Amino acid sequence: MSGEAHITVENLTMAYGDMVVQRGLDFAVRRGDIFVIMGGSGCGKSTLLRHLIGLIAPAEGRVLYGETSFWESPPAVRDHLLRRAGVLYQGGALWTSMTLAENVALPLREHTGLKEREIREIVSFKLALVGLRGFETYYPAEISGGMRKRAGLARAIALDPEILFFDEPSAGLDPVSARRLDELILELRDSLGATVVVVTHELASIFAIGSNAVFLDAERRTMTACGPPRELLANPPNPQVREFLTRGGQTPAVHA
Repeated sequence: MSGEAHITVENLTMAYGDMVVQRGLDFAVRRGDIFVIMGGSGCGKSTLLRHLIGLIAPAEGRVLYGETSFWESPPAVRDHLLRRAGVLYQGGALWTSMTLAENVALPLREHTGLKEREIREIVSFKLALVGLRGFETYYPAEISGGMRKRAGLARAIALDPEILFFDEPSAGLDPVSARRLDELILELRDSLGATVVVVTHELASIFAIGSNAVFLDAERRTMTACGPPRELLANPPNPQVREFLTRGGQTPAVHA
């Protein structure tokens, strides 16, 4: 990891009207990080992700991609920045009326001038990367939840993004499928050289893949910790972080 900041959040306040969700957020996501946004229910984890990917504008503060302030840039610059990012939403967000191949091909058709033969080759390659070789003609309803997550991941990496965003990737998966997805995220980070930002409350995933993290406190409505998850577990800076990372004093089940 170079230590260079890929995304920087400066004094960010998130609000819905007069209701402040979080305030005073300051942290950096380094290039090559698997950066975890963590905290209890209702603390604003997914809301923060939406601020990072251009869906919600901050009430105050800035989000920088490298040296570029995202929300202070014109729409054309924002679009350019977002084309370098891939997003995997909670349910996979696949189009049910399209085959897996058609779903993965969608961003390639929208954002490139590639010929159909080239698109088919890339689609097959991306599906193979996530372990879905031979499932090109299947529809989302014909495969399992874990496979739908992997198909959504294949679509997220279709354009070879520099940054990957995941919103609760393990939600709804059994422990074995969740572990396989964690392993896949690590493999893709290494093979693509991408930076990864993950929203999750799953302890096994946090400790298995997280190289850095921010903890959002729902009661204080601000971040109360930032650092590698295992270091925060060894030396929790406050009782809320200790409670979250041990689930009330239990030793977390961490897979290697």
